[in-house]
Amino acid sequence: MSDVFGRALLDYQKGEYTEDIKTYSSLDEADVIPVPYLFREFDEMPKIEQKALQLARGKVLDIGAGAGSHALYLQNKGFDVTALDNSEGCIAVCKERGIHSTVVSDVLDYANERYDTLLLLMNGIGLAGKLNNLSNFLQHLASLLQPNGRILLDSSDIIYMFEQDEDGGYWIPNNGTYYGEIVFEMEYKGQKGKPFDWVYVDFDTLQNACESNGLDCELVISGEHFDYLAKLTLKK
Repeated sequence: MSDVFGRALLDYQKGEYTEDIKTYSSLDEADVIPVPYLFREFDEMPKIEQKALQLARGKVLDIGAGAGSHALYLQNKGFDVTALDNSEGCIAVCKERGIHSTVVSDVLDYANERYDTLLLLMNGIGLAGKLNNLSNFLQHLASLLQPNGRILLDSSDIIYMFEQDEDGGYWIPNNGTYYGEIVFEMEYKGQKGKPFDWVYVDFDTLQNACESNGLDCELVISGEHFDYLAKLTLKK
C-alpha cells in the first residue's frame, strides 16, 4: 500500500483515529507522527510555521499540503490558495476540510501556473530527496514564481544527531553522501509504504545552492532545535 500517510489522515477525518503513523529512518530508531498534530490550528503551530504564514502574499501554492492546515488557515484569511500533494488521500482530506483549490501531483510534475508565494513547510525542501537534486528542485520552484514572488521553506540542520567529540566537532560517517540525506519508511495499521529519500538541508548549504541557481536566500528566524525558516526570492 503506497499511500499510508493519506490513509491515516482520511481515517482521522472520518473520526476513525485509533493509532499514529510509525516512521523508520536510516538515521534514527523508530518514531511516530501523531496524526492529530497534522490537523493543528494556527495557535498550535511552531513559531516558524506561524511566521511563514504571516509572510505569505498574494496567490499561494502550499506544496506537500498534507491535511491542509496551512492552506486552510490562509484560505480563511482570504488568500487564493491551492493545496498540492502527491497523496490522493491527503487531497481528499483537504477537500473535505473545505479547501477550494487542490491538485494531486508531484511538485516536479506541476507547471500549470505561477504564484506569489510557494510554501514548503514541515521540512518541505526534503521533497528534493537528495542533495544532488537540490539545484533542479530549486530551479523548478523558481519557474513557478511570479517575478516578485517568494518561497518560504523550513528545514533543520541534523548535525546534532551525530556524536560530538571533546573539541566540539561531529563524527559524521564518511560514506560520500551528505549527512542530511535519509531514507524514510512509514507504517500505518500494519501496512508499510515504499521507502523514500528525504533530505534535511543546513542553511549554509541551502544558501550556496540558491546562489548558484539565481535565488536570494534570507534566514528569517531560527527555531529552538537546529531548525530555521528561509525566504527565497528571484535575484533582481
